[in-house]
Amino acid sequence: MGLRSHHLSLGLLLLFLLPAECLGAEGRLALKLFRDLFANYTSALRPVADTDQTLNVTLEVTLSQIIDMDERNQVLTLYLWIRQEWTDAYLRWDPNAYGGLDAIRIPSSLVWRPDIVLYNKADAQQPGSASTNVVLRHDGAVRWDAPAITRSSCRVDVAAFPFDAQRCGLTFGSWTHGGHQLDVRPRGAAASLADFVENVEWRVLGMPARRRVLTYGCCSEPYPDVTFTLLLHRRAAAYVCNLLLPCVLISLLAPLAFHLPADSGEKVSLGITVLLALTVFQLLLAESMPPAESVPLIGKYYMATMTMVTFSTALTILIMNLHYCGPSARPVPAWARALLLGHLAQSLCVQERGEPCGQSRPPELSPSPQSPEGEAGPPAGPCHEPRCLCRQEALLHHVATIANTFRSHRAAQRCHEDWKRLARVMDRFFLGIFFSMALVMSLLVLVQAL
Repeated sequence: MGLRSHHLSLGLLLLFLLPAECLGAEGRLALKLFRDLFANYTSALRPVADTDQTLNVTLEVTLSQIIDMDERNQVLTLYLWIRQEWTDAYLRWDPNAYGGLDAIRIPSSLVWRPDIVLYNKADAQQPGSASTNVVLRHDGAVRWDAPAITRSSCRVDVAAFPFDAQRCGLTFGSWTHGGHQLDVRPRGAAASLADFVENVEWRVLGMPARRRVLTYGCCSEPYPDVTFTLLLHRRAAAYVCNLLLPCVLISLLAPLAFHLPADSGEKVSLGITVLLALTVFQLLLAESMPPAESVPLIGKYYMATMTMVTFSTALTILIMNLHYCGPSARPVPAWARALLLGHLAQSLCVQERGEPCGQSRPPELSPSPQSPEGEAGPPAGPCHEPRCLCRQEALLHHVATIANTFRSHRAAQRCHEDWKRLARVMDRFFLGIFFSMALVMSLLVLVQAL
């Protein structure tokens, strides 16, 4: 800036010392006008004829580009075109006296400029003076157009991420002049979006302007300011494809663990794999979100899905314990047989394997202790009678023992099959419950994108 000011001062010195014969007619008139205007002019004082008079400054902002929105640090970076207009009482002339010349363009450092700054500035660097020119008209109207890259603080609310909308305000006002000395007003009801370059992440809904007059604790006089509120809505297509849709598909895959056969050995592995995948997506989301009290919508969906998968994995373990109940387990309770194996199994279409539904078991017949007539066994033991029944009684005893063993084994097998069937009924029941929960949660989140 020092080198630029040195060059500018040198150029003005050459302009003052340049002979008028070296310029054309229009150049001579402009040079004469410039010398007449700035002969006794100073840019250090407020340009009003009366010191009690309020100087009105009109502020106009044109949004050109959204450079960055840093949600973690809550800083918004914008590229703006700022136009300020005011009236300088000491820079007036009669155009007829200067060949009809009604406007000139001079460096902005030569005239008085209002000290309007961005109040909620988030940049630690000191603002430098703009090198653009001002347009000076014959009636004293000064127009100063200057581009600016602003970094302002913005409170980011990520409660509805990635379907959130943000409101970021940019407050402009004088730093040292009160409302009685300088009054700033917006031109129009909103900032201009005519030259705005569309952003890939944010859609601009508008940028209305509002004038306020505040009294601060340091000073008794009021300070007017102009606040431009940038209304933003996030484009959620990229987040839906990269973060939300994979989570929805994984959450719909988790209840299918209840549909896997228990003998496959992959029921618990599927639940743990889904839980690990959701944890990875949760970590990716946490890296891009600012630490805040409000949990994002997608974060709530992740936590609800992870909780559902955790409960489904725990229930899968309990159901597998029912499936692998051995022959030594006690029979299924009567209430469970009537409620779960009866009504619930029929409503869920869970049939007993290898046996049609509704078929009653044949009655068990006890063996007859009598032997067929006319059949004589060979003598055995101490009995030497040809028709002795002691050998037949021993044979019947062994047959009864085998039959009892077979009946107890069959009863144990039926008890084991009842527990397996109960496990299948519970699998089918929780498959419908958890799949419905995952589908409803996914639809509630996806509806927000429409």
